[in-house]
Amino acid sequence: MIKQIRYFQSVVRLGSFTAAADEHLISQSAISQQIKALEDSLGVPLLTRKGRSFELTSEGEYFYKKSLVIVADLDSLCGELRRMSNHVKKLGIGVPRGYSSDAFRNAVALFSAKYPDTPVEIVYGSHEELYELLQNDEIGAVLGDHSRALSDEYTVIPLAARECSIEISAANPISQLPFVEPGDLKNIPFVIIAGKTRQEAELNFYREYTGLQSDPLFTDDLENAKMLLIQGRAYMLVEGGEKYVRSGITKSLTLRRNGEPILRRYCIFLKAGSSRKTAEDFTEILRSQF
Repeated sequence: MIKQIRYFQSVVRLGSFTAAADEHLISQSAISQQIKALEDSLGVPLLTRKGRSFELTSEGEYFYKKSLVIVADLDSLCGELRRMSNHVKKLGIGVPRGYSSDAFRNAVALFSAKYPDTPVEIVYGSHEELYELLQNDEIGAVLGDHSRALSDEYTVIPLAARECSIEISAANPISQLPFVEPGDLKNIPFVIIAGKTRQEAELNFYREYTGLQSDPLFTDDLENAKMLLIQGRAYMLVEGGEKYVRSGITKSLTLRRNGEPILRRYCIFLKAGSSRKTAEDFTEILRSQF
């Protein structure tokens, strides 16, 4: 009966027998027969058919609302049982600290809908930390950029080029500029999220691809970085190129060199020779969102 209930929910949600049949990869007649069988089992009509359209009966509307809760609870219960039995394999995705992107969040949502039994674990770290985890098969993929030296160790899938931006306190006069150049920021500390052992490597990484010469201000916690930012003590590079404003407290400005935007070319790194299909599927979903 649970499969019939899912068919019924799809018909109601999509407002169409044809669309519901396409979603479940069965014929329209088959899904219609399954809905009729469900009605027979319940002993009440759920739909009033009117040619190619339909309306929910009062019983059908009540059943639809209650069934959504029941199916959600059942899915949650089954997922918990699988996790208890250790049959669920997580997909680890390495992401640079401070990275933020609607495209990435959308990809996680779409992947989770396609693979509800494969939780996505987002692992934040420095660039070198993430590549080490990838080499040790502790994560399935790393979101990075082409400033990483390419080698036969990785399969690299390009995603998109994004303009580099910085986030700065709205109280700083520099926030009124239409854009900023590295020289404009030389007297303002640049906050970098990195542990003690990775600070020098991270600083060199950012200097190399942005040309920023500001004194670094290190923290190992994203929330601390945000506090420094909103107090006007430092600025941050916005990973992912996503521009946003924290309730008027901060502003995002495009970072340029000689008037030209500084581009960061994002890509996904997979371990060469790896046969992790879920990581490859996540990569294809992410490509579709960039």
